[in-house]
Amino acid sequence: MSDQNTHFGFETVPEQDKARRVAGVFSSVASKYDVMNDLMSAGMHRLWKAFTIQIAGVREGERVLDVAGGTADLSLAFAKQAGSSGQVWLTDINHAMLSVGRDRTTDKGFLLPVAQCDAEKLPFPDNHFDLVTVAFGLRNMTHKDQALAEMRRVLKPGGRLLVLEFSKIWRPLSKAYDLYSFKVLPWLGQKVAGDADSYRYLAESIRMHPDQESLKQLMGEAGLSRVEFFNLAAGAVALHRGYKL
Repeated sequence: MSDQNTHFGFETVPEQDKARRVAGVFSSVASKYDVMNDLMSAGMHRLWKAFTIQIAGVREGERVLDVAGGTADLSLAFAKQAGSSGQVWLTDINHAMLSVGRDRTTDKGFLLPVAQCDAEKLPFPDNHFDLVTVAFGLRNMTHKDQALAEMRRVLKPGGRLLVLEFSKIWRPLSKAYDLYSFKVLPWLGQKVAGDADSYRYLAESIRMHPDQESLKQLMGEAGLSRVEFFNLAAGAVALHRGYKL
């Protein structure tokens, strides 16, 4: 067992406690996750994901891994593109979130393979997927470097990794963004999901996550090549793309 500490929002906690605390957050909000996403982002999360799907460029027959796929927004879109000759895996470490995603894909007529697994220890062989994606999940992982290295490991040579995540907003907007994040978000969380603390953690976890250039460097250190990023919503969100050569 590790005796190292890490961040849970602004709080310093033992590494072995973080996964349990994060699990508590997402188990609490799973049933209201999509509603809250629409409210928090004024629906813009749908545009960010649509851009990610466009950049991903999934083709018929490709194998795709959706890490921390939650309620399956990306998995569903990729399943339609990959077709019957392709394969899309929906994975998440959190059972409650994965259950919502599994039910949703089934309701839409897609019987996708599903796995509850830790992104730092992916249960897939080397050089297996054409595309790996993680949307709004990386910042919750204790060892981001290890998770990125695992995602690279399971990619085929020439495969691509896409990371959609909150990032560092354009500086002139930072004060207004802080007000929204630390006052409005917890209030919304309490009113809609009955849980202010989880949305307070969300705001804090965003501030602790690497900024655009730092994440680009981290992906490079994990062995990914030609890493680039696209700023969305004035940098409040960024999409990073890297390749396994």
